[in-house]
Amino acid sequence: MARALDLAWRGWGRVQPNPLVGAVILDGGTVVAEGWHTEFGAKHAEMMALESAGTRAQGATLVVTLEPCTHVGQQPPCTDAILAAGVRRVVAALADPNPVARGGGALLRQLGIDVEVGLLADEAAAQNAAFLHRFREPGRPFVALKLATTLDGRIADRAGRSRWISGAEARDYVQWLRAGFDAIGVGGRTARLDDPMLTVRGRIQPRVPPKRVVFDRRGDLPSGLTLLRTADQVPTIVLRTDLPEAMRTLHDQGVATLLVEGGGRLAGALLAAELVDRYYWIQSPLWLGDEGVPAVAGLPGTVLGDAARWRVVERRALGADTLLVVDRR
Repeated sequence: MARALDLAWRGWGRVQPNPLVGAVILDGGTVVAEGWHTEFGAKHAEMMALESAGTRAQGATLVVTLEPCTHVGQQPPCTDAILAAGVRRVVAALADPNPVARGGGALLRQLGIDVEVGLLADEAAAQNAAFLHRFREPGRPFVALKLATTLDGRIADRAGRSRWISGAEARDYVQWLRAGFDAIGVGGRTARLDDPMLTVRGRIQPRVPPKRVVFDRRGDLPSGLTLLRTADQVPTIVLRTDLPEAMRTLHDQGVATLLVEGGGRLAGALLAAELVDRYYWIQSPLWLGDEGVPAVAGLPGTVLGDAARWRVVERRALGADTLLVVDRR
């Protein structure tokens, strides 16, 4: 299953709004085939693995990160292919929450296939957190906050300069990360100070380039900003409403996933409104002191006993920097 989860990541930036899915076929303890969902509208992971396995799928075990689908969409039902291939056992990490596609496990059980669901379920749920969010909170986008900070929690120096706090490896990671979101957002102050492009310039080119979003209550962004000058090339949305209303607007405009990259005031407001589902924290080994710009501003204080403790999803090095990914419980 760990291998299937690794394979699923290969669809990042290409399969949304579909989930990331990986599959491995085992004959005894031997891997005979692998597959993953490569592109929206393309073959599902199970189909890719079964075709690669051929006759070796007869009597084998299919390990897959999401329950096989039962419906006809842009691809035929995976359950039909599993039955036709003669698979004896299916092990899935997660049940499919999609009311249109779910129920594959129950159907296969009824037809004599041994089915187990739940292996590495937490890891699979973290991988497809945005997909699962669509069925848990359908009225607003899945919101991820990404901040690159110093050791003392600063996102810019006293003059407002933030390029570059993080190193090259971390910046490459951010380009990869952007490719998997429908939109990339910043606050109005960040837009004015940094004049960011908010585009994907990494090794993965997203199937649908993300929109750009600016949260700006003032509504007076300078016309010379890159975001506005290039709005005819990359759709750019400027939101002047409060955050809950802004989220509804984004949802209505087809934004199911939003990556917010600053600044501190917007980060604090989103956290205070409990609108952040995931936090990507890149910490760099330097200090900027009290006059530096804080990563989060305006977040109301609380006592330790009442503080929400988030769940760690990932920790790893990005060159000299450190990545921590946490989800709101």
